[in-house]
Amino acid sequence: MPLYKQRLLLTSTMTTREFTMTQVSGAKLSISQSSFGQTSSGTAAELFTLTNAQGMVVKITNFGGIITEIHVPDKHGVFTDVNLGFDNIESYQQKDVPYFGALIGRFGNRIANGKFTLDGETYSLATNNGNNHLHGGLVGFDKVVWDATSFESTNSVGITLKYLSVDGDQGYPGNLDVSVVYELTNNNEILVKYHAITDKATPINLTQHAYFNLAGKGDVLDHEVMINADHFTAINDEAIPTGELPSVANTPFDFRTPRLIGERINQDDKQLKNGNGYDHNFVLNKAHANELSLAARVLEKNSGRVLEVFTQEPGVQFYTSNWMDGSLMGKGWNYARRSGFCLEPQHFPDSPNQPLFPNTILRPGKEYTSVMSYKFSVVA
Repeated sequence: MPLYKQRLLLTSTMTTREFTMTQVSGAKLSISQSSFGQTSSGTAAELFTLTNAQGMVVKITNFGGIITEIHVPDKHGVFTDVNLGFDNIESYQQKDVPYFGALIGRFGNRIANGKFTLDGETYSLATNNGNNHLHGGLVGFDKVVWDATSFESTNSVGITLKYLSVDGDQGYPGNLDVSVVYELTNNNEILVKYHAITDKATPINLTQHAYFNLAGKGDVLDHEVMINADHFTAINDEAIPTGELPSVANTPFDFRTPRLIGERINQDDKQLKNGNGYDHNFVLNKAHANELSLAARVLEKNSGRVLEVFTQEPGVQFYTSNWMDGSLMGKGWNYARRSGFCLEPQHFPDSPNQPLFPNTILRPGKEYTSVMSYKFSVVA
C-alpha cells in the first residue's frame, strides 16, 4: 500500500464511522431537461436535472457548464443544497460573479501578465485579474453555451458538453475541440471527464469551480479539511507562483491530518496574506503520475456530510471565498466572506511560464484527458 494511503488510513478521523446513504423511497435514476433562459446575447440555455437512486440531485446548465445545485442528505436523511450559486441565468451573468460552479478553461488559474512564449512565439492573453490572466480570460469557458446531450446507463445519468474554442480565442493559439462529461452515479459521486484535441500547440488546464458549504448555510470555518499534499505552491502578492514549492510542515498549510479551515486562516503568515486567506495550489502526493487518487476530504460535523475529491491532476487549488463580501445573494442568502470553499483539481498556476512545473502544453496529434470526481457520504 502506498505510504500516502497508509497515512490517510491512520490519520483521518472521518473514516471510522462512515456509512453509505440509503436509498430514498421512490427515488430512481432519472434525467430531465428544461429551459434556463437566455444569455445576454440571446442564446438559449438549458438546465439538466440529474437524480440517482439514493435521491441525490444535481442540476447543471450548458451555460458555462455550471453546476447550479447539489442536493445531498445529512446524517438524519435531510437533503440540503450544498453548492453555492443562483436560481437563474441572469444572476450568473452579473459582473464579478466568482465562477460559481463553472467549467474553467482554456487555462484554470492565473498566467502572469497575460503572456507566455511557446515555440519561439509570444502570445498575449486577455487580462482580467489586474495585470494577469485568470480562468480563461474575459470570456472563458464559464461564459459560453456548450452543446449538450444527455445519457443514462445502468448505474448513472449524465450529460456530455462540447465546445470549439477557435484559434485566437482570448489570445490562445489553435482550434481547441473540447468535451466534458458530467456523470452522477448511484454511489453519490459526480464524475467529471475532460477531453480535448488541438490543431496547434496551446496551453490547457481545465477544472471545475464549485463552491461548497456542507452545512448549507453560514461560513465554512468549522469544516474539517484533509489535503493529501506535502508541498504547496508559494505565491507573490498578485497570487502568481514564485516557482518555490515549500513544505507544508510547520505552516498553516499543513492539512495532511484533518484541521478546521478557521483554525489557522488568520495567522500572521506571509503566504496567507498574499492570498487573503487560502488561495493556493497544493502539490498532491501521488504514487504514480496520472493516477486517480484522493486529493482532499472535508467533513462538516454537525450535518455529518463528507466530501471527497479525487483527481488525476498533480495539484488542487484550495480557496476559501476570501473576496466575497455579501454583495451577492443567491438561493435566499447573502454570500459573505468564507461562505464557501473550493477544491479545484488542476495543473499548477502559471505553468506556461514556469519550466519546472508539470507540462500543460497540448500539441497536435495528442489528446488531453483528465478525470476527477466529487464523492459524498455521511458519518454518524
